[in-house]
Amino acid sequence: MSVAPNLALTEITEIAMRLLIQEMGVANTARFINQFTLGVGDSVAEKERLFGTMTVAELATAIRQTTSPPSA
Repeated sequence: MSVAPNLALTEITEIAMRLLIQEMGVANTARFINQFTLGVGDSVAEKERLFGTMTVAELATAIRQTTSPPSA
């Protein structure tokens, strides 16, 4: 078994991405990588800021009103 040379982290990442894409395809590679990335900000606070105490039914009604053509 041969010892691999010490590669720069960018080279390791490039090789790994190529192998993952080759073996699993682009979409599955993206899904795999996504599980290791952190989101940004506080999603709960953002949802509360945007929607307050609206229920799912109220949100659905609001969406329908903005996407429905006006009545004649």
